[in-house]
Amino acid sequence: MAARILDGKIIAQEIQAEISTAVAAHIAAGGPMPGLAAVLVGEDPASDIYVRNKQRSCKRVGIASSLHRLPGSASSEELLELVGRLNSDSSIHGILVQLPLPQQIAAERILDAIDPAKDVDGFHPYNVGLLVQGRPRFLPCTPHGVLQILARCQIDISGKHAVVLGRSDIVGKPMASLLAQKVSPVSPQCCNATVTLCHSRTVDLPSITRQADLLIAAIGQAKFVTADMVRPGAVVIDVGINRTDGGIVGDVDFSAVSEVASAITPVPGGVGQLTVTMLLANTLVAAGGSYTSSNHRDGSR
Repeated sequence: MAARILDGKIIAQEIQAEISTAVAAHIAAGGPMPGLAAVLVGEDPASDIYVRNKQRSCKRVGIASSLHRLPGSASSEELLELVGRLNSDSSIHGILVQLPLPQQIAAERILDAIDPAKDVDGFHPYNVGLLVQGRPRFLPCTPHGVLQILARCQIDISGKHAVVLGRSDIVGKPMASLLAQKVSPVSPQCCNATVTLCHSRTVDLPSITRQADLLIAAIGQAKFVTADMVRPGAVVIDVGINRTDGGIVGDVDFSAVSEVASAITPVPGGVGQLTVTMLLANTLVAAGGSYTSSNHRDGSR
């Protein structure tokens, strides 16, 4: 039996409608229009497309957006000076520095310089610490998007074994932390999992992924997860976005794994749709507004 498809595009549209309503209510109550500043260094085509998508999404929900470009030859000092100006600009509530940065720029130094109150990606060490303690200021956008998919598709992971494949600071580590929390900021269904975090040094990786009730792939290798790595009936969340000659594919061999799993996210059309959307929610919160997802679903997806 083919897996249920967890449609990230539809879920993103629902959440953006909720955010639009919340932004309008925030402004009507006298709050400032939320403002998001994106910083793009160099001419990477994929990053350029990604930033433009973010700007279009901002417009749809009523958030002001601005794009700040620096040449690929820019120095760390030039980028730090720009970040400092954005930190001081009261009309800017969220700052996004698009990654990856050119080799001559130390990404950690730049991300650490962003005001934690404007760090809507959730990458600043202060915000990471709050997340680990279970009292986040902002939820990291991609892991938050995964939680929204689980909650809105009524997938309960409490007490289940979740395996996270990949230990990046952007997805793997915060994802594992959120799944293991006693209380979820999204839904009671999205916490209290028993979590295993796997990576490139994990011995006999397939034997571990086959134990998963929930398998989250964020390893950055096209079609890495094959059908024999998945327990029949498991839920599979594919975070990967890999550009190949055949187009965009995920970290999961979708056609094969969808015959084994009970539910699966497609690529494109899955988690990627939620990453930008949750950035909008964080920007609203940074501006002093509030966003509480409804999460009421009939589980038919």
